[in-house]
Amino acid sequence: MVAPSGDRDDRPYDDGPVAALRRIAFLLERSRAETYKVKAFRAAAATILPLDPADVLARARNGTLRELDGIGASTAEVIAAAAQGRLPARLAKLESTEGGPLVGGGEAVRAALRGDLHSHSDWSDGGSPIEEMAFTAIELGHEYLVLTDHSPRLRVANGLSVERLNRQLEVVDAINEHLGGGAFRLLKGIEVDILTDGTLDQTDEMLDRLDLRVASVHSKLAMDARAMTRRMVTAVENPFTNVLGHCTGRLVTGARGTRDQSEFDADEVFAACAEHGVAVEINARPERRDPPSALIRRAVELGCLFSIDSDAHAPGQLDFQVYGCARAEELGVDPERIVNTWPATRLLSWARPGPGGTVSP
Repeated sequence: MVAPSGDRDDRPYDDGPVAALRRIAFLLERSRAETYKVKAFRAAAATILPLDPADVLARARNGTLRELDGIGASTAEVIAAAAQGRLPARLAKLESTEGGPLVGGGEAVRAALRGDLHSHSDWSDGGSPIEEMAFTAIELGHEYLVLTDHSPRLRVANGLSVERLNRQLEVVDAINEHLGGGAFRLLKGIEVDILTDGTLDQTDEMLDRLDLRVASVHSKLAMDARAMTRRMVTAVENPFTNVLGHCTGRLVTGARGTRDQSEFDADEVFAACAEHGVAVEINARPERRDPPSALIRRAVELGCLFSIDSDAHAPGQLDFQVYGCARAEELGVDPERIVNTWPATRLLSWARPGPGGTVSP
């Protein structure tokens, strides 16, 4: 029987306090807990990470962990248990309630995925540093993760100016250098806003420096269907567009409430995607489930490519991909048509703008 939070649990635990704190944060994010409930555990992990484990153990035994900045009662309890080789009760409870499969089905598609093309860090509206997103992607078995923070005009999401994006690219290079060129690579990307006239909210020079670009509509979602169709087709025809993100913009559940889907001519938009080699995103966030099933079926019929993306705004949300995998399996999407089942070399070749203003398939 799992001990309730706050009770002693004497089962052995060998991974140490940093791993315990990170795992608790991951499970809370995976369960869509409020951000403030998560931050304390990630902050505590950052506090003790550089400390000598012997010093942490000594503090655990003499009760002085809370003298450290950012360590409160709950996090001190977790650290003390893990440092002394016991399974923290808070972790045990979360593993019991939140550690199981998120959804039934989709396992084969998930196993075929090599990475995630849509993720956010605390440089825009995500909740964690870039390196934490990368390390969690590695733990989930990804070969690559595309960092796609927002573009400048999406100010509500702290979108990146040219200057800030330039700095971010340097950080990505530093992280990849630190990782030493192993099996995982953090890729340079953007979720670029599709403006009302269909142009993309970033300079061509900056877009050309990126590995991959997700283009999404975030404003005036209720515009006239004909105008929305022109807007989206114009964006799809842009040689820098690789993925059409959450194409209807709908919200079906969640703390932000619900939102009706945008109206557009799906046949025209998806035909343009098929012609230009642009992947239709199956956005796996449970509050989005975007596109609706009928539109995914139509995109399959029209010969589109797909990407299945978490749209993660926190490390634990990277696990959301399985929701999209279950939908893809149910709706008969061929894994070979899912671009993030491809090796990085093939993905990057596909994502580079081709000659004459078309994207190479």
